[in-house]
This record gives sequence, structure tokens and C-alpha cells, in this order.
Amino acid sequence: QVQLVESGGGLVQPGGSLRLSCVASGSISRANIMRWYRQDPGKERELLAFISHTGGTTYADSVKGRFTISRDNAKNTVYLQMNSLKPEDTAVYYCNADAYSRGSSLLKNYWGQGTQVTVSS
Repeated sequence: QVQLVESGGGLVQPGGSLRLSCVASGSISRANIMRWYRQDPGKERELLAFISHTGGTTYADSVKGRFTISRDNAKNTVYLQMNSLKPEDTAVYYCNADAYSRGSSLLKNYWGQGTQVTVSS
């Protein structure tokens, strides 16, 4: 089984920065596309950015120019650098990945448990 664990959330003032990390562990063989989502209570989960295994990136308009997604394949880790944070960025941030487990040819989708980001003065 593959587990995704996020870290790096917290409380930050408007205009500040945070860097989220998500480590894929367990019986992972390879992570393909890795994604960051966020969800505010009462709202739909929003796809923020995704990155391919070779580093190609795509961003939602709401975060383009402020957030940067990156990954370290050797560490099975994806990052989200968040700059110029706004109160409306407050949400639970989730990591998501398509990954192969060791010994399996099935590509499965996995979610992390989420990390809270609060932007407030």
C-alpha cells in the first residue's frame, strides 16, 4: 500500500509564504502525476496544480504566479511553494498522486490526509 503524508501547513499572515511537502511512502514503486488540491468547508475540492514525472507543470488560474509545484523523484516527494498568500487561500490542502506499488502493474490513485493552511492577521 502507498501512503501520502502532507506537512508544512500552519498559520501565516497575508502576504506571507508557506511550503507544503507531501511524501509518498510504503510500497511505492513510482509516482506518476502528483497533484495539490485544497478544500474549504462548504466548497468543492479545487485542483491547484499538478506535475508530471518529468516535471511538466500546470496551474489553476487562482494560484498561477503565486504557487509553485515541484518534486523530487528520488524522495517520492512533491512540494507546493505558496507565496503572496491571501485570506481566501485558507483551506485544507491535500496531496494526490497516481502511483504504482512494488510488484504491481496497476496505476492507482492515492490521497493524503490533508494539512490546514490558515491565512489571517
